Amino acid sequence: MAHPYARELGDFLRARRNRLRPHDVGLEPGGRRKVTGLRREELALLAGLSTDYYQRMEQGREVRPSDDVLDALAGALGLDDEERRHLFTLAHAARRPLPAAVDHGPERVPDSTRRLLRVMDTPAVVLGRHLDVLAWNPMAEALLGCPDDYVPHRLNMLLLLFDDTLTGERSCPDWERQALEYIGMMRAAVAADPTHPRATAVVGELSIRSAEFRRLWSRHDVRASVSGTKTFRCPEVGDIVLDWDTYPLPGRPGPVMVVYTAEPGSADADRLRLVASLRATRSALADEHFS
Repeated sequence: MAHPYARELGDFLRARRNRLRPHDVGLEPGGRRKVTGLRREELALLAGLSTDYYQRMEQGREVRPSDDVLDALAGALGLDDEERRHLFTLAHAARRPLPAAVDHGPERVPDSTRRLLRVMDTPAVVLGRHLDVLAWNPMAEALLGCPDDYVPHRLNMLLLLFDDTLTGERSCPDWERQALEYIGMMRAAVAADPTHPRATAVVGELSIRSAEFRRLWSRHDVRASVSGTKTFRCPEVGDIVLDWDTYPLPGRPGPVMVVYTAEPGSADADRLRLVASLRATRSALADEHFS
């Protein structure tokens, strides 16, 4: 059986090769082509490798490329810095034997982090390495709903994003960009541990039930997203566009805190305050009803 990192390396190389066109690298297309991207022999030529050696890499067979070979492949494929780091991470991991035992225990959110969430005056969530939502604060609940409304193992950003019952998310103008950011983060997590059962479960389920996910996942985009913007669809007040940033928590790899903020004095900040006020009012009425 192929080494799991070698398989992931081969899939990544194939996706990046298929992304290129002959004219991208100064080649003439020439005649009818059976592939949309570069042929294996064309890429091998550009990287100064034998076609057989490169083919074995794509097939995930026992190949341990040197750093010089990886440099040549990165140049031939036109990888950016993040993609190049991903290539080296996979290849270096494929050189090592798999450990006899890997810790796949549950991820924990420290009590001190939960206290911090409660006192923060802006939406914030804690995400595990495979995008499971481990904790969120009342401000995030105003935007995302109550976590008690979800089955615990469904509280995952990718599963929620591709949930056909949540049509509001799909109608946001930046939905695909957000999906690619989450998918890129999951790709980075898979690169760190291709055998993790949670990654296998989430990716496997989405691959079966969502053609859209299969299309985006097959691109093999990878990114360690640390910031961005997200549009929240709130029927009561309209769309709210918030900036988000990630802050790593203790552990290696450990969970991250994602904090959403709005520019002070902006219309988005006003809408966010209104959503929080409406939630607080509903909560107070509910408490009165049950008291």
